[in-house]
Amino acid sequence: MRDVNDPESLISSVRVDEVEALVKDGTISKGMIPKTDSAVSALKNGVHRVHFIDGEQAHSLLLEIFTDQGVGSEIVNA
Repeated sequence: MRDVNDPESLISSVRVDEVEALVKDGTISKGMIPKTDSAVSALKNGVHRVHFIDGEQAHSLLLEIFTDQGVGSEIVNA
């Protein structure tokens, strides 16, 4: 999220080359940094996209896969 206090500010999709700037400006912080580092590593080694979803939300995986909007965030290769 661009603003951790505003659920409406969810970043649905970001390109792998944008991640570093989001870490530097504090948008990606704390516990999300190692997660995004792992995602970037996977993307640089052949994975096409990585999805982050809330495992505590009911049916979050299905909502992410089978809806146009999704419920999480993805990082994709540019």
